Amino acid sequence: MAENQDKVIQIAGSITVDELANALGLSVTFLIGELFKQGIVATINQRLDFDTASIIIEELDLKNVRLERKNTSTKTSDLRRELSDKAVTRPPVVAVMGHVDHGKTTLLDTLLHKKTVEGEAGGITQHISAYQLKHNERLITFLDTPGHEAFAAIRQHGAMLTDIVVIVVAADDGVKPQTVEAIKFAQSANAKIIVAINKIDREGADIPRTMADLAQHGLNPEEWGGDITMVPISAKRGDNLEKLLDLILLTADIEELKADVQIPSEGLVIESHMEVGKGSVVNLLVTGGELKTGEFIVAGSAYGKIRTMLDFRGKPKGKATPSTPVTVTGFKELPNFGDKFIEVKDEKSARKMALLNAQNLVEESASANVTSSDLLRMMNNADNAKVFNVIIKGDVLGSVTSVIDSLKMIDTKGEVMLNIVSSGVGDITENDIYMAEGDNTVVYGFNVNAPTNIVKLAARDGVEIRNYKIIYELLDDAKTSMENLLDAEIVETEMGEMKIKGVFRTERTAIIAGGEVLTGLVKKGLMGRVYHEKELIGEVEVDSVQKEKMDVNELVAGETGGIAFKLEKKLVIEV
Repeated sequence: MAENQDKVIQIAGSITVDELANALGLSVTFLIGELFKQGIVATINQRLDFDTASIIIEELDLKNVRLERKNTSTKTSDLRRELSDKAVTRPPVVAVMGHVDHGKTTLLDTLLHKKTVEGEAGGITQHISAYQLKHNERLITFLDTPGHEAFAAIRQHGAMLTDIVVIVVAADDGVKPQTVEAIKFAQSANAKIIVAINKIDREGADIPRTMADLAQHGLNPEEWGGDITMVPISAKRGDNLEKLLDLILLTADIEELKADVQIPSEGLVIESHMEVGKGSVVNLLVTGGELKTGEFIVAGSAYGKIRTMLDFRGKPKGKATPSTPVTVTGFKELPNFGDKFIEVKDEKSARKMALLNAQNLVEESASANVTSSDLLRMMNNADNAKVFNVIIKGDVLGSVTSVIDSLKMIDTKGEVMLNIVSSGVGDITENDIYMAEGDNTVVYGFNVNAPTNIVKLAARDGVEIRNYKIIYELLDDAKTSMENLLDAEIVETEMGEMKIKGVFRTERTAIIAGGEVLTGLVKKGLMGRVYHEKELIGEVEVDSVQKEKMDVNELVAGETGGIAFKLEKKLVIEV
């Protein structure tokens, strides 16, 4: 290798200390020593992320070494594969997003009551976050994304799953933070955007102003020469909803949405939770092939044989084609939200693949992993960092993920480290309490129950259970708890200065000093420093103040009097 040629090291997500040492031509012992100097107690198999490895190389001043990210992505976008000539047209998958209270839920409810699939009646099964309706004899799949800003993670996954994003904006309220967030998500997912300007029936509705607000955020209306379709609607009254659905189907036709149905079934996990008597209940969105009952599928480190399959209304379904949301049972354990699922031939293959995925997951995201933010915090606050230990339990996996993501966003300036001891779906259990014992771990529940026997067990063992149904309240509680771990900040304010002219002791450490207040005031209870010829003698608290032999609360500038305080050192005033 030429002397001036850079050595390129490719990192796919993360790299072990051993691998990095070998790539750099250094001994593992030396590299571990260098990591220790930066505040990291590392092992030979500990993994470092890309940014951390970059920081270490910079610290070692290795100028001829260059890191590159190796692209091994297997995320949802990978499902948009090259299609065979036997691909068939599939329904569009549409995410409805928008600011809280702008009418997203009302829009979906109105559409579903007007356009239920094949006129079926009945309520929508709990936890289902995907629906289908028929318009002009064609299916449209809708993903309902939570409207609360703390559920950004779910909305982002929702955007990555979709072909079209309908952004709902209230005509009487305009663009809000969640509107901007939805725009960014849709753009990052390369999804087509349609804007539904809602609440046009409201007093104060201003469609041109709303369009102008949207244009400032990069959504230029077709009426103004842009490429974004905007439809004025009233979700409450049903105004222009037919037009909105027409535009969705027109956009789908332009995009020529297709999928292979002759490949093994595949898709994505859009929700999962536990149900008594059913076990793991998982909501899937099929993206390719035809999913059938009796098939073995793998999603991340979870696998199972599909025992039952229901449509979004809870009706039994024998098979599901691309863009169809279904609820299945049969998984051995809960898969993660956003995991890709694929069909395999038998249980042996499923078990082997799930085990392989689990091993990869451990390597990439084990608790021993060090990220760049961890590294910087360790370097800057190695001796002072506090740890806030939590266990998170939620009603569904998507909620748990979002709570964890939101907790990680709480800013304590690196002085408090968040440690997720464990997390899971379902009610708070005896095992959660045992895991929380001994290290001040708080058990947070979100939309779950803590049975009476568990509450008693927690009280006996000194474990705090904090249950919430509103995520803002949970996050506020966690933020307060983390702030309470911080050391109190002492702020000094100079209140005054007194010149001591005479002093005598009443006992070994008690002193009464007489003098004149030069500036400000001297007050009972204040802390002060005693100096003699610019040398600090000690820090004291003013126990009492006297003026003309009478006890007073304070002396102000220009007044003379006496103060009492305790001081170990001898104080001599030369006259």
